[in-house]
Amino acid sequence: MAITAAKPLVKFAPKGVDSFYDTVKARVDRYFADKKIARSANNSMRVKAVVMFAIYFVPYIAIVSSLASASIWLYYACWVLMGLGIVGIGTSVMHDSNHGSYSNNKLVNDLFGGVLNILGGYSRNWRIQHNILHHTYTNLDGLDEDIEAGGLLRMTPNAPYKKFHKYQHLYAWFLYMIMNLFWVTVKDFRQILRYDKNGLLKKEKVTKSQAILELSLYKVIYVAYVIVLPLIFSGVAWYHVVFGFIAMQMMAGLGLACIFQPAHVMETSTFPVPGADRKVEDSWAIHQLLNTTNFSPDSKITAWFIGGLNYQIEHHLFPQVCHIHYSRIAPIVEKTAKEYGLPYNVQKTFAQAIWEHGKMLRALGRGNSVSLQ
Repeated sequence: MAITAAKPLVKFAPKGVDSFYDTVKARVDRYFADKKIARSANNSMRVKAVVMFAIYFVPYIAIVSSLASASIWLYYACWVLMGLGIVGIGTSVMHDSNHGSYSNNKLVNDLFGGVLNILGGYSRNWRIQHNILHHTYTNLDGLDEDIEAGGLLRMTPNAPYKKFHKYQHLYAWFLYMIMNLFWVTVKDFRQILRYDKNGLLKKEKVTKSQAILELSLYKVIYVAYVIVLPLIFSGVAWYHVVFGFIAMQMMAGLGLACIFQPAHVMETSTFPVPGADRKVEDSWAIHQLLNTTNFSPDSKITAWFIGGLNYQIEHHLFPQVCHIHYSRIAPIVEKTAKEYGLPYNVQKTFAQAIWEHGKMLRALGRGNSVSLQ
């Protein structure tokens, strides 16, 4: 099922009087009012942004200045470190900015959100795929592109089953690794064509021709600085540049997938199927609770590096709150969910979240009827 301009999007049930969302929103609002703090970034967040950019650009400078060529191991380590930098910038800076939560200044958000354009992506497509589709229609087939893999992976019990899915819990990790390679080469162009056809480019106030021209320019700039300059100045053979670039993308792809997929493709998720009237029986906020999982809540290091996205429940309910505040509002959200008899799914560690995600892939790959709660 694909989104089309003629097909109405899914409608969620009304939130109701004295709803969970009204209550939790009021309590979170009160938290910020009582603490007299802004919902946007603070100084520690700004320092972290500098560190994340350094993780990416310092190794790059070492590569193009030929300093890294002193040792082939150091050379490849720099590329891998750049891959980690992509993860750090993407989750800790770009992500908040494109949600409008990094700063109260739109120009600042646009500037840091646009950093994605020099990392091989396209911020306009990202906002459509992530902010509009994923955050609104989480885990709904044909709407949430985060659970689509071109049939190579079965990430929802509602997707068609193929025999080779039996092994997806083994090969999925390789597909995750090459995800970024696909992204920086053809994915963005395909998305522009699809989003134009579905009328979604209008959300970004850009035409198909303008988007293709803009994206093409960004891709040329990206290839020029990340491949051509290292080919000229790194002091190593051309194939080391190519393999280094691939290593960077594989590191970034695996890292990003291991952050986002265990948040939604889990056995606790419900993956509802809208009825003939295109309606879902739960309200939007409850739907988010039922299809989202936190992990590693006690690890400050994890939360620091991945932009608080181990608190995916808080992020989905309050995407316009900077991630630096998630650990503080999480107890409020959990307490309110329990008061309303709603689940608050948490995996204690990152390793456990990855393990449970793998188990879910295995269950889906066997054609099992996954229990939908």
